[in-house]
Parts: sequence; C-alpha cells; structure tokens
Amino acid sequence: MIRVLGGGAAQGIAATLAPEIEAATGLAVDGDYGPVGGMRDRIAAGEAADLVILSRSLVESLAAQGHVLADSLVDIGDVATGIAVRETDPDLSCATGDALRGALLEADGIFFPDPQQATAGIHFAGVLKRLGIHDRLSDRFRTFPGGIPAMAALARSDLVRPVGCTQVTEILGSTGVRLAGLLPPGCDLVTTYTAGVTARAARPEAARAMIAVLAAPEAAAARAAAGFAG
Repeated sequence: MIRVLGGGAAQGIAATLAPEIEAATGLAVDGDYGPVGGMRDRIAAGEAADLVILSRSLVESLAAQGHVLADSLVDIGDVATGIAVRETDPDLSCATGDALRGALLEADGIFFPDPQQATAGIHFAGVLKRLGIHDRLSDRFRTFPGGIPAMAALARSDLVRPVGCTQVTEILGSTGVRLAGLLPPGCDLVTTYTAGVTARAARPEAARAMIAVLAAPEAAAARAAAGFAG
C-alpha cells in the first residue's frame, strides 16, 4: 500500500486514478484526507506516510523543514473555491460580492469546513467578515472537519435554503450537491495543490510513480473532471 496524507481536494482525483496508480506501482493507495493544516501537523510530528498532497505553500514549508524531499515536489493543479447547493435546490447568484452577500443572508444554514485548519474554511470565514455578515450569520454556521463531510451534511440537510462553501473538487466529488458557482472576484480563492515524497517514506519509488500518474498529461481530463485546472 502507498500511504498518502492529503487535503480533501486530493481525495477525488486519487480515487479516480486508483486503477492507473496500481498499474504503475503494483500497489493500492491507502489515503487519509482532511484539512491541510491538520495533515501538515501530522507529517511534522513524524507520522509515517509515503507522500503528501497539500497546498503548495505547506508542502514547500515541510520540504524546508526536511519532512518532504525537495526534489520530489510536483504541482497537481489549481483548485478554485465555490458555492454549493443541494441537487434539488434552485440556482442562486454568486457572481458578484453583492450577489453572494444576498444569497448568504437568505440562507438558513451555511455549511463549510473548519475555519481554523481547512484552506476553504479559513478563507470563507474571512470572506464573511469582509462582506460584513460574519457575526450576523454565525448562528447559521455548520462547520465540519473538512469539505467532504460538510457537503455530505449539506446534502442531508432538511433546512429550507441551505448553502455550502468549499473547494470545487470537494463539491464535484460529493453526491447530493452541485456547484452553484465560484466565489466572485474579490472573494475568490484558487489554491495550487502539490505532491511530494516524504523523508520517511517506506516506498519512495512507488510514491514518485504515483505522483507521475497524478500529474501526467494523459490524466488531464480526469483532473479537470475532478475540479483541477492547469
């Protein structure tokens, strides 16, 4: 097994390309995905893994600290952050800051990942503050360890007009929800995700081979379908 610690954004593409990864390495993927801050802390604390897939800045930081091999870093792609609604809910407008503000004020529940550890959660909390509605809406917040559980909870919600926010990869990879639109200019966030082999990797060559599959030109369509650009 290839042990992977990754941000939630990486879960869908790793699952989609699992057959190709196994064909290239002879090994299945044992992945653990969640907020990037928590994954960084686990690697920094010495947890064993063969590779990490996190935001570029965190992987570069881990490499500078000696936890990830600097010569192994490869960008997988860029991931935007978007607004989600349940599959059966009507469209909402979020094309401008004012439209997003109005949509959030109309929502009776707002589902998003950890505002302390998750990339999208940290950013979205800041957006709410910039729009001047964070404190006004705080009793409607429904926060979760990561974007995938947040989207699962949104899909199950029996509220009248719930909305969610997380990275596009996590919206597209979840059932029962759909992408309403990207965060608008001035509120937007695009995160580059980077893979790297850890210094403690038990299977470093397999980890490099897995990274090659994830970043291969032949996988461009799969990456795009999963929400990665670039």
